[in-house]
Amino acid sequence: MILSDYKDFPRKGRIISLDWGLRRCGVAVSDENRDFAFTRPQLYINSQEELIQKVLDIIDKDKISGVVVGLPLYSDGSESDTTKMVREFANSLAKNTDLPIVFVEENLTSAAAQEEIGRKSIAKIKSELDSVSAKIILENAIAILKRI
Repeated sequence: MILSDYKDFPRKGRIISLDWGLRRCGVAVSDENRDFAFTRPQLYINSQEELIQKVLDIIDKDKISGVVVGLPLYSDGSESDTTKMVREFANSLAKNTDLPIVFVEENLTSAAAQEEIGRKSIAKIKSELDSVSAKIILENAIAILKRI
């Protein structure tokens, strides 16, 4: 189920964060106490169904209690075509799991991820960028949950 806010999001347990893209999906998972966020290898997207299955496998393996999806918005808060595709992905995921799903605005997470990764080869940056972005999204979600 997709939640409109964090009010009904679980207060305990691991959280998975997803930074959806057309070709790759970044993944990060928190620890049980939500003190740390860890990147996971990014998932390459061949089909929406395959991506959902890969995410469900991680959810099952890591005993995830909630899902955070990065939502790309323009700086004025309006939605783009990519925003609509992310919402479609989240709706498809929601049809396949009972876990609560929330969105976190992901403005500037790629720039922050690039800064965190530092100076590396382009191939190395491409292999890490989406999951580091997912980690930043997850850290933002954890901060929101701790304020509630």
